[in-house]
Amino acid sequence: MQEPPRLPVRRCLLCALAAAVLAGIVIPAPHAQADAPPCRYDISADTVLDNDTGLTWQRAVDASIYTHSQATSYCAGLILADNGWRLPSIQELQTIVDESRVNPAIDQVAFPSTPSSYFWSSSLYAGGPGFAWLVNFNGGIDAVDVDDPFRVRCVR
Repeated sequence: MQEPPRLPVRRCLLCALAAAVLAGIVIPAPHAQADAPPCRYDISADTVLDNDTGLTWQRAVDASIYTHSQATSYCAGLILADNGWRLPSIQELQTIVDESRVNPAIDQVAFPSTPSSYFWSSSLYAGGPGFAWLVNFNGGIDAVDVDDPFRVRCVR
């Protein structure tokens, strides 16, 4: 007795996909945004612990804007669930950028009300005196004059 012919795997998958669509099953697009993995952040009222990097972040953003030296002083004087806060390096600040998101490019559950704007880093620009690096939570980085005012999010 002869076995029935087997359909190629790709054809079976396409048939299953077509059946799912016809049945009204929603299949998420491959580019759909997803929240950070559930274990990525430990969130409290005032702070966010990033389990990937071990860094603790200021959760809320101060509404004020600061020059680079003011931002450094602001972080040094911050007391949230303890002290030891500082202005993050450009590399540290980039770890909380979520490139799958826009306006702002950050996890809004962990960091609510973060504006799509520039945030100071502690990293000075080597190409010229008086400049430091910023992270734009609308995408990208830039070096600007340290006397220009921008937002700040502290780390420890």
